Amino acid sequence: MGGDNLKKLILRFLINLILLLWLEFVFQLSIFDNFEKSTILSILIFTILIAIFITTLTNVFNEKVNKIITYVFYSILFILYSIQIVFKNFFNTFFSFSLLKISDQAFDFADQIFKLIGANICYIILFAIPLILVIIFRKKLDLNNNGNRITTLIIGIILLLLNYLGFVLFLNSQKDIYLSPYSLYYEVNENELNVQKLGVINSYYLDLKRLIFGFDEKVKTEVPQETEENPIINYQYNITDIDIESLKDVLDVNTYNYIATNPGTRQNKYTGLFKGKNLIYIVAESFSEIAINPELTPTLYKLTNSGFVFNNFYTPNYLSTIGGEFQALTGLIPNKTTLSTWRNGSNYFPYGLSTIFKNEGYATYAYHNHSGYFQDRNKYLKALGFDNFKACKMGLNIDCDKWPESDVEMIEATFNEYMSNEQPFMTYYMTVSGHLNYNWYNSMAVKNKDLVKDLSYSDSVKAYLATQIELDKALELLINKLQEYDQLDDTVIVLLADHYPYGLNIDDINALSTYKRDSLFEINHNKLIIWNSQLNTITVDKVAMSSDVLPTVYNLFGINYDSRLFSGTDILSTTEGIAIFGNRSWITDKAIYNATTNTYVSIDKEIDQYYIDRINRLVSSKIDFSKQIINHDYYRKIFKEA
Repeated sequence: MGGDNLKKLILRFLINLILLLWLEFVFQLSIFDNFEKSTILSILIFTILIAIFITTLTNVFNEKVNKIITYVFYSILFILYSIQIVFKNFFNTFFSFSLLKISDQAFDFADQIFKLIGANICYIILFAIPLILVIIFRKKLDLNNNGNRITTLIIGIILLLLNYLGFVLFLNSQKDIYLSPYSLYYEVNENELNVQKLGVINSYYLDLKRLIFGFDEKVKTEVPQETEENPIINYQYNITDIDIESLKDVLDVNTYNYIATNPGTRQNKYTGLFKGKNLIYIVAESFSEIAINPELTPTLYKLTNSGFVFNNFYTPNYLSTIGGEFQALTGLIPNKTTLSTWRNGSNYFPYGLSTIFKNEGYATYAYHNHSGYFQDRNKYLKALGFDNFKACKMGLNIDCDKWPESDVEMIEATFNEYMSNEQPFMTYYMTVSGHLNYNWYNSMAVKNKDLVKDLSYSDSVKAYLATQIELDKALELLINKLQEYDQLDDTVIVLLADHYPYGLNIDDINALSTYKRDSLFEINHNKLIIWNSQLNTITVDKVAMSSDVLPTVYNLFGINYDSRLFSGTDILSTTEGIAIFGNRSWITDKAIYNATTNTYVSIDKEIDQYYIDRINRLVSSKIDFSKQIINHDYYRKIFKEA
């Protein structure tokens, strides 16, 4: 290879490296607040690898083909980086190829996404700069190879191999650190952390590779522990007679170990408290405690300050409504692959909400005041036992030609249906009135505008409050009707959110909050309603999350269920509480762990690294257990259903 040609190659490599680093660090600086040394090294080494690859690839063809490859390469990168920043700002999670299976969620709110593109246009322009530069300076790039192409290709491959070896050596230097680049590459599949700690291009590579070839996490099984070593009353465990030994042949080793070593959760003084009562189970769109106000939302204020009062409850956001509904209805922890599997409705769910209560002699109902086909809700609710689900254009007689539709109208249109039945009833509502966009085009915001117009908040905050007023009115109507039919004392209302109102930015949320919230932990802090008119106020300080609600309800209703087969646990039991967030950060009653920085804050003075390591193992075990249960339809195998 001639000296001039070598200089051209080195120059083009440096140009590619600078452009790639530009893309990566513009993205990192736009999203993240801090960087670890290992993150910088990981991104730098892998970016050098990509720069060598594209430099080599654009030197083995003629000038025209080399230019086309260069333009296509930087065009694709522009699109991929732009997608990530818009997706993150909309769903508060990063894009993954597995989400293409549930892409109708994004298309349904295309108008909001276009607004986000506008809001992030500065970053999108910055991502376009490398493409613009290679087009403007295409002649100076000199993509015409005058040397020996075979020699160039061989040298490029050798450099790629050497650089890859260096990358592997770097990864191995992080081998003993939890959620390090090594851990993310070989042990854990966590796209949120891949993007931050490995870089955007590397995360896309891992995501696509694992989508095609699959990936089993390396899990050291850990199960929940009890907080009371010697309880005063030796309550029985909520478990059933499952032949654990026979499961060895049908489950993977991690799932088997999680069930076999898990004692389950104990019954408690609240077990069977609501036995035989009616249940109205509500997942409320974008409900948040920041909307609770004694004047604006008096019914929500009443329900969250009486009955069971949960002071440390979290609704972790896993990709919008479908993730929140999954947690509430399965007692499991979702991820991007399980959600696409769950929505097809082919899984067997012996502990499905409707199935369980039908077995108890209840009449069951399910309603949603928007499309029943969206996200295949009609399919997965049927898998949970709801065979008479009604929604817009599916038997629900409300005004479905506005957006969002009214929760009040849904209660009015459905109440008599389950009240006319002589059996006890279990009714499930998925509401929609609280949905974004939070502006004066939102029909529920407009409907209740007069009640918020004089408040000293931004229009987006006032519009959000107006949508929650509609939920409050629906609950007021529900309670009044139950009282009218003399069923209020015999009915339990359970309400939790699907996710925090991500249609508001963090500043808007803090404008309503009584304390300053961060965007990882406290943005998800919320209220859980478990209320009955005859129940005295019971305060619960234990940390809990959305996937804990279903097993808690089953215990309260005296349901015979196996607590080892859930990721969530009965909040009222003696089992330790935990809230797990989308990037594997967590909160317990004793500590707060930030997975992005691998640091923790101790609430209990006795906490040490051993405790942190144990909870990290528990988090991995719960996540992996949930994934395996859904992806392999393990409930069907456990209960030997054909």
